[in-house]
Amino acid sequence: MKCGSGIEARQVDELFINIDPIQAGGRLTADAMKAVIAYGDGYSVCDNCRKPNRLDYISKPPIAEFHKDVAAWLNMAAVRTVPGARRGFQAVAHTYVNKGDPVLLTSLSHYTEFLAVEEAGGIAREIPANDQKLVTPDAAAEKIEALMKEFGRAPVLAFIDHVDYQYGNMHDIAGIAKVAHQYDIPVVYNGAYTVGILPVDGKALGADFVVGSGHKSMAAPAPSGILAATAEREKEVFRTTAIVGDVTNRKFGIKEPEMMGCTLMGATLIGMMASFPHVKQRTKHFDRELANHRIVMDALLSIEGTKCRSEYPRKHTMTRIDTIESFDKVAESHKKRGYYLQSALEERGITGVIPGATKVWKFNTYGTTRKQADHLAGAFVDIARENGLAVKG
Repeated sequence: MKCGSGIEARQVDELFINIDPIQAGGRLTADAMKAVIAYGDGYSVCDNCRKPNRLDYISKPPIAEFHKDVAAWLNMAAVRTVPGARRGFQAVAHTYVNKGDPVLLTSLSHYTEFLAVEEAGGIAREIPANDQKLVTPDAAAEKIEALMKEFGRAPVLAFIDHVDYQYGNMHDIAGIAKVAHQYDIPVVYNGAYTVGILPVDGKALGADFVVGSGHKSMAAPAPSGILAATAEREKEVFRTTAIVGDVTNRKFGIKEPEMMGCTLMGATLIGMMASFPHVKQRTKHFDRELANHRIVMDALLSIEGTKCRSEYPRKHTMTRIDTIESFDKVAESHKKRGYYLQSALEERGITGVIPGATKVWKFNTYGTTRKQADHLAGAFVDIARENGLAVKG
Protein backbone atom coordinates (compact mmCIF):
# COMPACT_ATOMS: atom_id res chain seq x y z
CA MET A 1 0.00 0.00 0.00
CA LYS A 2 1.25 3.47 -0.89
CA CYS A 3 0.43 6.73 0.87
CA GLY A 4 1.92 8.98 -1.79
CA SER A 5 4.18 8.91 -4.79
CA GLY A 6 7.01 6.53 -3.91
CA ILE A 7 6.03 6.43 -0.22
CA GLU A 8 5.18 2.99 1.08
CA ALA A 9 2.78 2.83 4.01
CA ARG A 10 4.56 1.92 7.24
CA GLN A 11 2.98 -1.07 8.99
CA VAL A 12 5.71 -1.99 11.45
CA ASP A 13 3.55 -1.81 14.56
CA GLU A 14 0.60 -3.49 12.85
CA LEU A 15 2.62 -6.49 11.65
CA PHE A 16 5.27 -6.90 14.35
CA ILE A 17 6.01 -6.65 18.04
CA ASN A 18 8.34 -3.65 17.91
CA ILE A 19 11.11 -3.55 20.53
CA ASP A 20 13.05 -0.64 19.04
CA PRO A 21 14.58 1.17 22.04
CA ILE A 22 13.54 4.69 21.00
CA GLN A 23 10.14 3.95 19.43
CA ALA A 24 8.34 2.02 22.17
CA GLY A 25 6.93 4.93 24.17
CA GLY A 26 6.15 7.17 21.21
CA ARG A 27 3.69 4.98 19.32
CA LEU A 28 0.58 7.00 18.60
CA THR A 29 -2.71 6.15 20.23
CA ALA A 30 -5.80 5.70 18.06
CA ASP A 31 -7.10 9.06 19.27
CA ALA A 32 -3.84 10.73 18.27
CA MET A 33 -4.05 9.21 14.78
CA LYS A 34 -7.55 10.60 14.30
CA ALA A 35 -6.55 14.00 15.66
CA VAL A 36 -3.53 14.19 13.36
CA ILE A 37 -5.75 13.71 10.33
CA ALA A 38 -8.17 16.38 11.50
CA TYR A 39 -5.48 18.91 12.47
CA GLY A 40 -2.65 18.03 10.11
CA ASP A 41 -2.40 21.51 8.60
CA GLY A 42 0.26 23.64 10.26
CA TYR A 43 -1.99 26.47 11.45
CA SER A 44 -5.12 24.38 12.03
CA VAL A 45 -4.96 24.85 15.81
CA CYS A 46 -4.96 28.62 15.29
CA ASP A 47 -8.53 28.91 13.98
CA ASN A 48 -9.61 30.48 17.25
CA CYS A 49 -6.43 32.28 18.24
CA ARG A 50 -7.30 35.68 19.69
CA LYS A 51 -5.49 38.28 21.75
CA PRO A 52 -2.96 37.99 23.32
CA ASN A 53 -2.19 35.80 20.28
CA ARG A 54 -0.15 33.13 21.98
CA LEU A 55 -0.46 29.39 21.60
CA ASP A 56 -0.90 28.54 25.29
CA TYR A 57 -3.90 30.90 25.52
CA ILE A 58 -6.00 29.14 22.87
CA SER A 59 -9.13 27.57 24.37
CA LYS A 60 -10.54 25.84 21.28
CA PRO A 61 -9.09 23.25 20.85
CA PRO A 62 -8.30 23.25 24.59
CA ILE A 63 -4.59 24.06 24.32
CA ALA A 64 -4.58 26.39 27.34
CA GLU A 65 -6.20 23.71 29.49
CA PHE A 66 -3.71 21.12 28.20
CA HIS A 67 -0.77 23.26 29.34
CA LYS A 68 -2.27 23.61 32.81
CA ASP A 69 -3.05 19.90 33.04
CA VAL A 70 0.48 18.87 32.10
CA ALA A 71 1.97 21.29 34.64
CA ALA A 72 -0.25 19.89 37.41
CA TRP A 73 0.53 16.31 36.33
CA LEU A 74 4.27 16.98 36.70
CA ASN A 75 3.77 19.06 39.88
CA MET A 76 5.43 22.07 38.25
CA ALA A 77 4.25 25.67 37.98
CA ALA A 78 4.23 26.15 34.20
CA VAL A 79 4.66 24.18 30.99
CA ARG A 80 5.33 24.98 27.37
CA THR A 81 5.20 22.57 24.46
CA VAL A 82 8.39 22.48 22.41
CA PRO A 83 9.54 20.78 19.18
CA GLY A 84 11.42 17.99 20.93
CA ALA A 85 13.25 17.69 24.24
CA ARG A 86 16.34 19.22 22.65
CA ARG A 87 14.54 22.54 22.22
CA GLY A 88 13.78 22.45 25.94
CA PHE A 89 17.48 21.97 26.71
CA GLN A 90 18.32 24.75 24.29
CA ALA A 91 15.87 27.22 25.84
CA VAL A 92 17.19 26.67 29.36
CA ALA A 93 20.85 26.77 28.32
CA HIS A 94 20.30 29.97 26.36
CA THR A 95 18.68 31.55 29.42
CA TYR A 96 21.37 30.75 31.96
CA VAL A 97 24.64 30.01 30.16
CA ASN A 98 27.04 32.68 28.93
CA LYS A 99 30.34 32.27 27.11
CA GLY A 100 32.88 30.50 29.30
CA ASP A 101 30.42 29.36 31.95
CA PRO A 102 30.94 25.86 33.35
CA VAL A 103 27.94 23.56 32.94
CA LEU A 104 27.46 20.21 34.66
CA LEU A 105 26.44 17.16 32.64
CA THR A 106 27.18 13.45 33.11
CA SER A 107 29.18 10.85 31.24
CA LEU A 108 25.82 9.39 30.16
CA SER A 109 24.14 12.64 29.07
CA HIS A 110 22.46 12.78 25.67
CA TYR A 111 24.41 14.56 22.94
CA THR A 112 21.71 17.22 22.54
CA GLU A 113 22.41 18.44 26.06
CA PHE A 114 26.04 18.98 25.06
CA LEU A 115 25.00 20.81 21.89
CA ALA A 116 22.70 23.10 23.89
CA VAL A 117 25.65 24.01 26.12
CA GLU A 118 27.94 24.50 23.14
CA GLU A 119 25.50 26.77 21.35
CA ALA A 120 25.24 28.97 24.44
CA GLY A 121 29.03 29.19 24.71
CA GLY A 122 29.32 27.11 27.86
CA ILE A 123 32.04 24.66 28.89
CA ALA A 124 30.83 21.10 29.44
CA ARG A 125 32.05 19.14 32.43
CA GLU A 126 30.87 15.59 33.16
CA ILE A 127 30.04 13.78 36.37
CA PRO A 128 31.54 10.32 35.80
CA ALA A 129 29.36 7.24 36.14
CA ASN A 130 30.61 4.48 38.43
CA ASP A 131 31.39 0.89 37.46
CA GLN A 132 27.67 0.06 37.58
CA LYS A 133 27.06 2.88 35.06
CA LEU A 134 25.23 4.93 37.67
CA VAL A 135 25.68 8.63 38.42
CA THR A 136 25.59 9.25 42.17
CA PRO A 137 25.15 12.28 44.46
CA ASP A 138 28.66 11.71 45.89
CA ALA A 139 30.16 11.83 42.41
CA ALA A 140 28.20 15.01 41.70
CA ALA A 141 29.51 16.68 44.85
CA GLU A 142 33.08 15.66 44.04
CA LYS A 143 32.80 17.04 40.50
CA ILE A 144 31.30 20.33 41.64
CA GLU A 145 34.11 20.80 44.14
CA ALA A 146 36.64 20.14 41.38
CA LEU A 147 34.95 22.74 39.18
CA MET A 148 35.00 25.26 42.01
CA LYS A 149 38.78 24.91 42.00
CA GLU A 150 39.04 24.95 38.19
CA PHE A 151 36.75 27.93 37.54
CA GLY A 152 36.63 29.65 40.91
CA ARG A 153 32.85 29.30 40.88
CA ALA A 154 30.10 26.72 40.69
CA PRO A 155 28.54 25.55 37.41
CA VAL A 156 25.67 27.76 36.28
CA LEU A 157 23.44 24.81 35.32
CA ALA A 158 23.20 21.03 35.67
CA PHE A 159 21.67 18.64 33.13
CA ILE A 160 20.82 15.29 34.74
CA ASP A 161 19.12 12.35 33.00
CA HIS A 162 16.75 10.37 35.21
CA VAL A 163 17.00 7.39 32.88
CA ASP A 164 19.94 7.58 30.47
CA TYR A 165 19.75 6.65 26.81
CA GLN A 166 22.84 4.43 26.77
CA TYR A 167 21.91 1.85 29.40
CA GLY A 168 18.38 2.72 30.48
CA ASN A 169 19.69 3.03 34.04
CA MET A 170 17.78 4.99 36.66
CA HIS A 171 19.88 7.57 38.50
CA ASP A 172 19.32 9.20 41.88
CA ILE A 173 18.05 12.47 40.46
CA ALA A 174 16.62 13.66 43.78
CA GLY A 175 19.93 13.07 45.55
CA ILE A 176 21.92 14.78 42.80
CA ALA A 177 19.51 17.74 42.73
CA LYS A 178 19.88 18.14 46.49
CA VAL A 179 23.65 18.37 46.10
CA ALA A 180 23.38 20.81 43.18
CA HIS A 181 21.05 23.10 45.11
CA GLN A 182 23.57 23.33 47.94
CA TYR A 183 25.69 25.22 45.40
CA ASP A 184 22.70 27.16 43.99
CA ILE A 185 22.89 25.28 40.69
CA PRO A 186 19.56 25.00 38.80
CA VAL A 187 18.79 21.43 37.73
CA VAL A 188 17.39 20.40 34.35
CA TYR A 189 15.68 17.02 34.67
CA ASN A 190 15.97 15.09 31.41
CA GLY A 191 12.82 12.97 31.34
CA ALA A 192 13.01 11.83 27.72
CA TYR A 193 12.57 8.22 28.87
CA THR A 194 10.40 8.86 31.93
CA VAL A 195 7.82 11.62 31.30
CA GLY A 196 4.88 9.69 29.87
CA ILE A 197 6.35 6.33 30.87
CA LEU A 198 6.30 6.36 34.66
CA PRO A 199 5.12 8.79 37.37
CA VAL A 200 7.21 11.99 37.52
CA ASP A 201 6.86 14.55 40.32
CA GLY A 202 9.20 17.39 39.42
CA LYS A 203 8.91 19.13 42.76
CA ALA A 204 9.60 15.98 44.78
CA LEU A 205 12.61 15.22 42.58
CA GLY A 206 14.05 18.67 43.14
CA ALA A 207 13.95 19.67 39.48
CA ASP A 208 13.98 23.33 38.49
CA PHE A 209 13.05 22.27 34.96
CA VAL A 210 11.48 19.07 33.62
CA VAL A 211 12.04 18.24 29.97
CA GLY A 212 10.05 15.49 28.25
CA SER A 213 9.97 14.01 24.76
CA GLY A 214 6.58 13.68 23.09
CA HIS A 215 7.75 11.40 20.30
CA LYS A 216 9.87 9.18 22.58
CA SER A 217 7.59 8.78 25.56
CA MET A 218 4.25 10.61 25.23
CA ALA A 219 2.69 8.82 22.23
CA ALA A 220 2.99 11.96 20.10
CA PRO A 221 4.19 12.80 16.57
CA ALA A 222 7.72 14.10 16.08
CA PRO A 223 9.20 16.50 16.84
CA SER A 224 7.38 17.23 20.08
CA GLY A 225 8.13 17.64 23.76
CA ILE A 226 7.50 19.67 26.88
CA LEU A 227 9.46 22.06 29.06
CA ALA A 228 8.19 22.61 32.61
CA ALA A 229 9.50 25.07 35.18
CA THR A 230 9.08 25.88 38.86
CA ALA A 231 7.40 29.10 39.95
CA GLU A 232 10.82 30.53 40.77
CA ARG A 233 12.24 29.80 37.32
CA GLU A 234 9.30 30.23 34.95
CA LYS A 235 9.63 34.04 34.74
CA GLU A 236 13.24 33.62 33.65
CA VAL A 237 12.98 30.98 30.92
CA PHE A 238 9.47 32.03 29.86
CA ARG A 239 10.22 35.75 30.00
CA THR A 240 8.30 37.94 27.56
CA THR A 241 9.77 40.06 24.79
CA ALA A 242 10.93 43.62 25.37
CA ILE A 243 12.30 44.39 21.91
CA VAL A 244 11.05 47.45 20.00
CA GLY A 245 11.50 48.24 16.30
CA ASP A 246 13.43 51.50 15.80
CA VAL A 247 11.55 52.53 12.64
CA THR A 248 8.10 51.10 13.24
CA ASN A 249 8.14 51.25 17.05
CA ARG A 250 6.64 47.78 16.91
CA LYS A 251 6.28 45.70 20.06
CA PHE A 252 5.29 42.05 20.22
CA GLY A 253 3.04 41.72 23.21
CA ILE A 254 3.72 38.74 25.45
CA LYS A 255 5.59 36.58 22.98
CA GLU A 256 8.35 34.58 24.67
CA PRO A 257 11.82 34.79 23.03
CA GLU A 258 12.97 31.35 24.13
CA MET A 259 9.83 29.86 22.59
CA MET A 260 10.25 32.00 19.45
CA GLY A 261 6.66 33.14 19.93
CA CYS A 262 4.65 29.97 19.36
CA THR A 263 6.07 26.47 19.43
CA LEU A 264 4.14 23.34 18.44
CA MET A 265 1.26 23.60 16.02
CA GLY A 266 -0.82 21.30 13.85
CA ALA A 267 -0.27 17.55 14.01
CA THR A 268 2.49 17.52 16.62
CA LEU A 269 0.58 19.48 19.24
CA ILE A 270 -2.84 17.98 18.66
CA GLY A 271 -1.41 14.46 18.60
CA MET A 272 0.23 14.99 21.98
CA MET A 273 -3.00 16.43 23.37
CA ALA A 274 -5.13 13.55 22.08
CA SER A 275 -2.78 10.95 23.60
CA PHE A 276 -2.45 12.72 26.94
CA PRO A 277 -5.40 11.07 28.77
CA HIS A 278 -4.04 7.65 27.75
CA VAL A 279 -0.49 8.61 28.72
CA LYS A 280 -1.56 9.81 32.17
CA GLN A 281 -3.34 6.53 32.75
CA ARG A 282 -0.55 4.27 31.56
CA THR A 283 2.05 5.84 33.85
CA LYS A 284 0.04 4.46 36.78
CA HIS A 285 0.79 0.92 35.62
CA PHE A 286 4.54 0.99 35.07
CA ASP A 287 4.88 -1.95 37.45
CA ARG A 288 3.13 -4.12 34.85
CA GLU A 289 5.47 -2.89 32.14
CA LEU A 290 8.45 -3.76 34.31
CA ALA A 291 7.04 -7.21 35.09
CA ASN A 292 6.70 -7.92 31.36
CA HIS A 293 10.23 -6.70 30.73
CA ARG A 294 11.60 -9.00 33.40
CA ILE A 295 9.98 -11.99 31.68
CA VAL A 296 12.00 -11.20 28.56
CA MET A 297 15.15 -10.47 30.56
CA ASP A 298 14.90 -13.78 32.42
CA ALA A 299 14.68 -15.58 29.10
CA LEU A 300 17.66 -13.76 27.60
CA LEU A 301 19.80 -14.33 30.69
CA SER A 302 18.93 -18.03 30.62
CA ILE A 303 20.93 -18.26 27.38
CA GLU A 304 24.46 -19.20 28.35
CA GLY A 305 26.93 -16.36 27.74
CA THR A 306 24.35 -13.57 27.68
CA LYS A 307 24.91 -10.67 30.06
CA CYS A 308 23.03 -7.56 31.10
CA ARG A 309 25.13 -4.41 30.60
CA SER A 310 22.52 -2.27 32.38
CA GLU A 311 21.89 -2.18 36.13
CA TYR A 312 20.21 -5.34 37.36
CA PRO A 313 17.51 -6.05 38.50
CA ARG A 314 16.02 -3.75 35.91
CA LYS A 315 14.13 -0.60 36.87
CA HIS A 316 13.25 0.44 33.32
CA THR A 317 12.02 -1.32 30.18
CA MET A 318 14.95 -0.23 27.99
CA THR A 319 18.00 -2.44 28.44
CA ARG A 320 21.49 -2.83 26.99
CA ILE A 321 22.19 -6.52 26.48
CA ASP A 322 25.51 -8.26 25.79
CA THR A 323 25.31 -11.33 23.53
CA ILE A 324 28.97 -11.48 22.50
CA GLU A 325 29.34 -14.94 24.06
CA SER A 326 25.99 -16.21 22.80
CA PHE A 327 24.30 -14.93 19.64
CA ASP A 328 27.53 -13.44 18.29
CA LYS A 329 29.27 -16.80 18.56
CA VAL A 330 26.63 -18.18 16.20
CA ALA A 331 27.11 -15.20 13.85
CA GLU A 332 30.78 -16.09 13.35
CA SER A 333 29.86 -19.17 11.29
CA HIS A 334 26.25 -18.51 10.25
CA LYS A 335 25.71 -17.97 6.52
CA LYS A 336 23.77 -14.77 7.30
CA ARG A 337 26.48 -13.63 9.70
CA GLY A 338 25.13 -11.14 12.24
CA TYR A 339 21.92 -10.64 10.29
CA TYR A 340 20.59 -14.07 11.23
CA LEU A 341 19.22 -12.82 14.56
CA GLN A 342 17.16 -10.03 13.05
CA SER A 343 15.94 -12.43 10.35
CA ALA A 344 14.95 -15.11 12.87
CA LEU A 345 13.12 -12.57 15.00
CA GLU A 346 11.19 -11.15 12.04
CA GLU A 347 10.12 -14.68 11.07
CA ARG A 348 8.52 -14.77 14.53
CA GLY A 349 6.83 -11.38 14.13
CA ILE A 350 9.39 -9.34 16.07
CA THR A 351 11.28 -6.24 14.90
CA GLY A 352 13.31 -3.41 16.36
CA VAL A 353 16.72 -5.04 16.82
CA ILE A 354 19.33 -3.24 14.69
CA PRO A 355 20.12 -5.33 11.59
CA GLY A 356 23.41 -7.14 12.08
CA ALA A 357 23.53 -6.56 15.85
CA THR A 358 24.63 -9.65 17.77
CA LYS A 359 27.27 -8.20 20.10
CA VAL A 360 25.82 -5.45 22.32
CA TRP A 361 22.43 -3.96 21.57
CA LYS A 362 19.44 -2.25 23.19
CA PHE A 363 15.78 -3.13 23.22
CA ASN A 364 12.65 -1.78 24.87
CA THR A 365 9.54 -3.81 25.73
CA TYR A 366 7.39 -0.84 26.78
CA GLY A 367 3.80 -1.24 25.64
CA THR A 368 3.89 -5.02 25.25
CA THR A 369 1.19 -7.21 26.74
CA ARG A 370 1.91 -10.24 28.93
CA LYS A 371 1.14 -12.48 25.95
CA GLN A 372 3.61 -10.54 23.79
CA ALA A 373 6.25 -10.66 26.52
CA ASP A 374 5.87 -14.44 26.70
CA HIS A 375 6.20 -14.63 22.92
CA LEU A 376 9.36 -12.49 22.98
CA ALA A 377 10.87 -14.62 25.72
CA GLY A 378 10.06 -17.83 23.88
CA ALA A 379 11.41 -16.49 20.60
CA PHE A 380 14.85 -15.64 22.01
CA VAL A 381 15.12 -19.04 23.71
CA ASP A 382 13.97 -20.90 20.58
CA ILE A 383 16.48 -19.06 18.38
CA ALA A 384 19.24 -19.86 20.85
CA ARG A 385 18.39 -23.57 20.95
CA GLU A 386 17.99 -23.83 17.18
CA ASN A 387 21.53 -22.52 16.82
CA GLY A 388 23.12 -24.82 19.38
CA LEU A 389 23.35 -22.43 22.32
CA ALA A 390 22.86 -23.82 25.81
CA VAL A 391 19.83 -22.61 27.73
CA LYS A 392 19.54 -22.91 31.50
CA GLY A 393 16.42 -24.46 32.96
